[in-house]
Amino acid sequence: MAGIGTGTAPDAGAPAWRGGFGRLWSAAAVSRFGDALRGTALPLLAYALTDSPLLISLVTACGFLPWLLFGLLGGAVADRVDPRRAMWGVDVLRGLLMAGFAVAVALGQASIGLLIALAFALTTLQTLFDNAATVLLPSVVPTTALATANARLMTGQEVLGRFVGGPVAPLLLALGAAVPFLADAATYLVAAVLVASLRITAPPGPPAAPGRTVRHEIGDGIRALRRDRVLRACCAAVALGNVGVGALIGTLVVVVKGWLGAGDTGYVLVTTGYGIGMVLGGLLAGRVVAALGGPVRTLLGAGLSQAAVLMLFAAVRSLVAAAVLLGLFGFAGMVWNVLETTVVQQRSPAELLGRISAAFRTVATAGVPLGALLGGAAAAGWGANTPALLAGALLGGGTLALIPVRTAFDGSRTSHTVP
Repeated sequence: MAGIGTGTAPDAGAPAWRGGFGRLWSAAAVSRFGDALRGTALPLLAYALTDSPLLISLVTACGFLPWLLFGLLGGAVADRVDPRRAMWGVDVLRGLLMAGFAVAVALGQASIGLLIALAFALTTLQTLFDNAATVLLPSVVPTTALATANARLMTGQEVLGRFVGGPVAPLLLALGAAVPFLADAATYLVAAVLVASLRITAPPGPPAAPGRTVRHEIGDGIRALRRDRVLRACCAAVALGNVGVGALIGTLVVVVKGWLGAGDTGYVLVTTGYGIGMVLGGLLAGRVVAALGGPVRTLLGAGLSQAAVLMLFAAVRSLVAAAVLLGLFGFAGMVWNVLETTVVQQRSPAELLGRISAAFRTVATAGVPLGALLGGAAAAGWGANTPALLAGALLGGGTLALIPVRTAFDGSRTSHTVP
């Protein structure tokens, strides 16, 4: 595969909606819609079941923990199986789990322990699904269309999740506490049918050599990630930046209410601004890359822009200005996400893509809960606006990790062999 950068825009081609990508996009969008329904209903159900902040926070924590425990394993499995079958099989299992949970809610048998177990199980399955999806996409669209395909996938998920699923969830809740969960189960099954109908199948990786364990297979992916200078630098940048993102997300309500003095409506306004920025970033990512002269300049520009915007966000006391700034933050963040995913897909050998992607995701995810703790401590010790300052500093510092390897983006991909 060619390297990510030759000075041209990575979206030199566009994925055809026919031939598989349209169904894959539809599956991702439908699934994200269901996730938004569950994401709105689950915290409300948890709050109704217990008044313990610790137990409620455990539900959220279990949405991250499986990535740290099983993320690498999910990547190894994704490289050894048909990713299409893995994706629809996982969605069927998730649909059945959600349907069973909806029945428990309808019968009044839901408990906080069941919510924690459900969150853990769903995310455990997601570690295989997400890595398999990363492996499958390059088989559905040509290499030159990967950036555009990633942008369309992410934008569609953002629109369906934030601007459709979020507003619909309260309407479904009005019909009954179990209804959003039943709808989520249905979206998993619909997505499974769409993925199963794909005619293009990525061939599984070569069989493991005799005597090689899953541990060795996982190690191959970690070593390949470590050897590629560009991937290593991108991973370091994302890991440090996600500590900052965790600090911001974990305390955003404190910033809005404590620093800006806004209420619930103000919080919705700020998060809506962020969502609008994300959508626009996905729609315009290709044009931004073309305007800035290539992927590496765009990554540097997006990362440093996020840092600068957060510094301003921490200084303003106007709700409207804060919403606009968070929109700019979301715009730059989506551009970064599109390019980061494309870099991993284009620079990774096909037989190692699942494992490299898993190692990348595991390292990146680890920073979020750490950042949330740091953000909370910073807000408590130095004021409600300091988590945004901390996030800006960490994002800026992470972006600087790309400077030593910026010329490596312009060459062909470093060749890899499986040890």
